[in-house]
Amino acid sequence: MSDQRQTVLLVEDNPGDARLIRESLTDLSGNMFDLETADRLATALLRLGAGGIDAILLDLALPDSKGGETFKRAKAQAPTVPIIVLTGLGDETLALKMVQDGAQDYLMKIGLNGSTLSRAIRYAIEREKSEQKIRGFNEELEGRVQERTSELEAINQELEAFSDSVSHDLRGPLHVIDGFSTMLDETFGPVLGPTGKKYLQHIHKGVQEMAGIIEGLLNLSRLGRRELKKHPTRLDEIVESVIADIKIETQSRQIIWKVGALPLVDCDQGLMRQVLVNLIGNSVKYTSRREVAEIEIGETTIGDERAIFVRDNGAGFDMKCADKLFGAFQRLHREEEFEGTGIGLATVRRIVQRHGGRIWAEAESDKGATFYFTLGSGKPSLAATEAKPS
Repeated sequence: MSDQRQTVLLVEDNPGDARLIRESLTDLSGNMFDLETADRLATALLRLGAGGIDAILLDLALPDSKGGETFKRAKAQAPTVPIIVLTGLGDETLALKMVQDGAQDYLMKIGLNGSTLSRAIRYAIEREKSEQKIRGFNEELEGRVQERTSELEAINQELEAFSDSVSHDLRGPLHVIDGFSTMLDETFGPVLGPTGKKYLQHIHKGVQEMAGIIEGLLNLSRLGRRELKKHPTRLDEIVESVIADIKIETQSRQIIWKVGALPLVDCDQGLMRQVLVNLIGNSVKYTSRREVAEIEIGETTIGDERAIFVRDNGAGFDMKCADKLFGAFQRLHREEEFEGTGIGLATVRRIVQRHGGRIWAEAESDKGATFYFTLGSGKPSLAATEAKPS
């Protein structure tokens, strides 16, 4: 602690108490305090306004102010000066309340001595200095966070604009390539022969794949800007609709569907459908080499979280590569094995995160995979529907 003399303002209207405090400090060996007094709050506020006060000894019961209002006005006048509340018997509850409101300490007038008073003043001054440093650090940190946040927002806006621009600019040449390849096929098809037609088919397929990637990029960039329109949604109805659409496209396949009880959740229905279309669609795709595919959708408890899961008996993947799973353009299987743009799971993760949840997967190569995701706090679902055979 500093050896520099410190100025203390005593705000006390009782002459006897004021004299006792002055004598206690004066008689103290090694006294480093200069004591000034005020017997009215108005007088004290004027003195505080002039500056140069290191600590305040404050009686809450003054002729022109009482109780908490006394402390509140003194603190407002000198917010960085530590205040020690002086209290009599029976006022301890009020004194504690003042400490909660920002006083550094409180002292009982009965039995007060120089040693106790000196120590309280010194500690109050040091604590206030420490708290000011912490507040300064916090303000500096908050300023840096706001600055970095503004920078990130600007970067995100630039990236979104870039994504939109690139996607838009790429579509034009693709339409030209697709259009002229179609005209070439229609006009010179007989001359090209089977080999030429095969090349044109590859061109058309490549154009369609590129168009799918562009559309996926646009959707991914738009997710950060789209406002969530949350309302209670029955997940079982979304799953039922997704499966109905898939059954039309997979009539030649044998797929066993197991749909358990699913909750009513607060979510953006359109975005949640995208999540389930991607996850269920992946299970359909990666079980395509199974004679009998099994796909299960349900809700489970993991730790203290409620999670929706989509499980299959498909190709699975090596968990060593799991960290790449939700990145854009990250593929864990060769394209000749399973087609895809590599954007679907990145989109799913973005949607889940925007709902305050998280997504992860568990898998084993050639033994299937299970994807889990939560929404929000992970608390028990609002309601659950009865399991439906599918």
